This record gives sequence, C-alpha cells and structure tokens, in this order.
Amino acid sequence: MAGIVALRRRIGDAARKGPASTGDAGSGTGPAGLSVRPGQETGAGLATLVRDAGLAGLVRPASAQHADETGTAGDRVLPVLPELRHLLPAGGLRRGSTVAVTPGTTSVLLALLAAASGSGSWCAVVGLPTLGPAAAAELGIALDRLALVPHPGPEWPSVVAALLDGVDIVVAAPPGPVVAGVSSRLAARARQRGSVLVPYARWGGADVVLDSSGGSWHGLGQGRGRLLRREMTISARGRGAAARPRGITVWLPDRTGALAPVDPGALGSAPEHTGPSVLEAVS
Repeated sequence: MAGIVALRRRIGDAARKGPASTGDAGSGTGPAGLSVRPGQETGAGLATLVRDAGLAGLVRPASAQHADETGTAGDRVLPVLPELRHLLPAGGLRRGSTVAVTPGTTSVLLALLAAASGSGSWCAVVGLPTLGPAAAAELGIALDRLALVPHPGPEWPSVVAALLDGVDIVVAAPPGPVVAGVSSRLAARARQRGSVLVPYARWGGADVVLDSSGGSWHGLGQGRGRLLRREMTISARGRGAAARPRGITVWLPDRTGALAPVDPGALGSAPEHTGPSVLEAVS
C-alpha cells in the first residue's frame, strides 16, 4: 500500500508540473510521471529509477485493465494500420508477443506503432538515437505517449525489462548481436506483463518477423525534381499461426508522409505533387 501511495504522489506531482517533452534526451516524463534526468537515461540508472519509482508490478496500462474488465479477446490485441493487418496473425499486435522488425528503415517500425499509439497506448523506444520525433509524428505517433531512451548503454536489457513492466509497446534496438538467453528472457517478460516487445534487430524466437525490400522512390523527372513517395514491400514470417509467409506493397511514405496501399494500375499516372515533400533531389 505504501508503494502505491508513493506512486500516486509522483503522478500528482507530474500532473502539477505539466507535460514534458519526450523528444528531449536530457529530461522528460514517462509513464506514471517517471522523470528521466541527465545521467539516468543510461543503463542501470534508468532501470533503477523505474523500479524505485514503483513502476515494476504496480503500473499497468489502462488498456490492460480494460481487457481484464471486459474479458474479450479483442482487447488482447493492439491495433495496427489497416494496411498492416494482413501481416499479423491476430490482425494486430497481440499482447505478450514479440514482433521483430529487421533493421533497414525505421519507417516500417514507426508505422507498426502508429495505430496503437493513436488509440491511447504508451510506446517506448530504446537504443535509437537517430529516431526523430518529427518523423514519428508524421506517421501518426502521439509524442505525448512516446518515451525515448536513446543511449541505454551496456545495461540495455535491464532498461527494456523495466519498461516492459509498465509500457504497452517497447522497441529494443540492441547495440550488437543478442545472445539467445537475453532474447528469451525479454520475450518471457513481455508475455508475463502483457506488453508487446518489438526488437529492431535480428531476433531469434520472435513470433513474427517483418522484413522490408524494394524502397523505390518515385517523383523525379529528367535529373531533377522532388522525391514524392517510396514504394516498398513488407513481408512477414513467423511461428504457429504466422508460419505462412505474407506480404504487401505500400507507399511508405506516400505524398503526405504516411503509409498507403499501392494501386498498381495508378503507377505513373497520378499528377505530380507541388507542395513540400519528404526529400528533394538536387541537380
């Protein structure tokens, strides 16, 4: 009881102080008023802070509480964008699962989080210092529910494990190869807590693995112009219900910076876009 009272006090203090920027690596506010100060964003410092704050075993996402109250199977699945539903056996991100994204483009990673974030889920990204909040927002991620830990240090597994205790979706980008013991322990933690682990790495034992290929940009004219959109194929493979390979072809980004299905019959026939673009070619 004392731990819960202390945690409620921290939540109240955070509410009175107002929201903090999640894009600032030096300071910020995470789930349940968790403040990440300089020096605590790395390794054991963050893991200790999370546990000392009472997050471990105490904080549960509201969506998980809702699942307990309703008891419906659908509440065990976090939503994804309509174009991605075909790739996942449950039509979304099943709580307790591990869905790996092969490194290559963070656009696929961000698109995977977008619908869940937009519907109220908390997301955390560990170990991706180059991830830009602007790109995340463009794909529909709610920045006020996005926690960034850009430099977790060598204790990154402890950071990820601590975040799995109180965050709906945790992205883990390890600094190098991951031994089987670490990957299995983190996957087990996600199953126990009802979170979704999303490794941005080659990850043994994942329930689903998403790969991307292609990446053909469209929009350039004769040596000059604007890169308007990128055509990409996303494929899925996995275990159990995900054993049958699946694939889709999408624009990522499309002309608006979002994800959209590709209509093969419309390729090359759409009018050129004259507004701002994601990238601009220089002749």
